[in-house]
Amino acid sequence: MPVTDDPIPVNVGDLGELIASKPSGPIPTKLNWAKLTEEESERLIFSLIAGEPGYENPEWLTQTRAADKGRDLSVTRVAKDGLSGHLRARVIIQCKHWLERSISPTDVALLKEQMALWEPPRVDVLIIATSGRFTTDAVVAIEKQGQSDRALRIEMWPESHLEMLLAARPALIAEFELR
Repeated sequence: MPVTDDPIPVNVGDLGELIASKPSGPIPTKLNWAKLTEEESERLIFSLIAGEPGYENPEWLTQTRAADKGRDLSVTRVAKDGLSGHLRARVIIQCKHWLERSISPTDVALLKEQMALWEPPRVDVLIIATSGRFTTDAVVAIEKQGQSDRALRIEMWPESHLEMLLAARPALIAEFELR
């Protein structure tokens, strides 16, 4: 029964009912990204992909501040299809520990160009993982890329996405002291 005298109506008469329903699942919260250095930010993403089922052969090959041509990390993403078998995608991850600025369309365009430097074999997925966010124009550019006939798929992992992923992995939050 909704409570009607609350500023925001809810479908729970009292908290006891909510607790009795035993809700489950991760609850994302704001994390303290400022605690991380650029290298620790890359290590966090590496730890995330290294421990995830469906990801093989994670690599962190270059120094954090090296001229990496858009590749901080790489991994093979494996998806099992009941009819086609195992599908493998080559994934390159660019990590940006940017607390004060957002990923721009210029950043996206440069990364797209740099992916050609890592071929062959073809790069299937570019993940841009950031402790910040994306500009509106960058989001539009990435969404247009997804609608194009080019094979490269670009995934955005802004802070909110990382917070959802890490909410399900509290050991990583503790290891990197993000709370």
